[in-house]
Amino acid sequence: MIEVSAADFEGLVSDALDAMPPPLLELMDNVVVMIEDRHATEDLLGLYEGIPLTEREMYGGFELPDRVTIYRLPICEQCASPNEVVDEVRITVVHEIAHHFGIDDDRLHELGWD
Repeated sequence: MIEVSAADFEGLVSDALDAMPPPLLELMDNVVVMIEDRHATEDLLGLYEGIPLTEREMYGGFELPDRVTIYRLPICEQCASPNEVVDEVRITVVHEIAHHFGIDDDRLHELGWD
């Protein structure tokens, strides 16, 4: 396991978001990215909760934002080096944001994002 402080991990998630193409980020609608130590009941690296853009109807303005949550401890536990943590954070961020755009796990696997 690689030790990464909460603050440093937040920086890695921020860097992963900053590295995404700006036109893609501009298309994100009503979504918040959160960081937690771990999921309460499942062993997850990340989780998308919401309605993908491909399935949304018009918003009325009172909907809560979709959530992308990145889980710090499971990512750190599975990595053997700081560089692996950076790579896994990037992959996890891309993976969960892809769900916001309606891309499912099978398609992500086909694209090599697993």
